[in-house]
Amino acid sequence: MSRQFDVIVEQDAEGYFVATVPALPGCHTQARSLDQLRERMMEAIELCLEVQDHDLPLLDFVGVR
Repeated sequence: MSRQFDVIVEQDAEGYFVATVPALPGCHTQARSLDQLRERMMEAIELCLEVQDHDLPLLDFVGVR
């Protein structure tokens, strides 16, 4: 089963990109480039899902303000 997650990407003062998945508490990573961040984020999501004890509720993205 394929799942999609919203990912928030920010850039810190030192130029690193930081990604967080709001639907998965504690699921975040960082990288120097967006390509590397994408790879790391996919791995982080897989690992977070492995340690989850239960199914996550499906959430609808409403928007960013």
